[in-house]
Amino acid sequence: MPSFDAVSELDAHELTNAVDQTNREVGNRFDFKGSDAKVVQEKEALLLEAQSEFQINQIKDILYNKMAKRGLDVGSLKDNDVEEIGQRAKQRLSIQQGINSDIARKIVKMIKDKKLKVQAAIQGEQVRVTGKKRDDLQQVMALLREADLGLPIQFTNFRD
Repeated sequence: MPSFDAVSELDAHELTNAVDQTNREVGNRFDFKGSDAKVVQEKEALLLEAQSEFQINQIKDILYNKMAKRGLDVGSLKDNDVEEIGQRAKQRLSIQQGINSDIARKIVKMIKDKKLKVQAAIQGEQVRVTGKKRDDLQQVMALLREADLGLPIQFTNFRD
């Protein structure tokens, strides 16, 4: 029986590459000379550090461009407030991974409301969709792509 998993994940390796490219570009740019501006990757967040909020916004723009070029969805980062402490400014960008139970129930309800011949089941932080026909699964994928769920959805583990 054909099936797939709907997940919300960021490729950690590609994110590391995007952060490295951002730091390299910030280090080479003339307007950042001597400012010690950087992006630090933590387990569940990215920490942007610079001299002012203006520079933080420039770094964020560079980071978003590098992520987009690597196929990473910027929607999986959640901005927190910029903290200015003395001569430094910091901003933490939280990385959202996995589908929480409220959104998973919403996805299952959307699929059932469409009355397609598929079954959707919540399995941890992902939703597994199974059906008899591949076309039905593709309709579900199109439905989830169009839906505004507040987080990016990827489709993995497609079995025929």
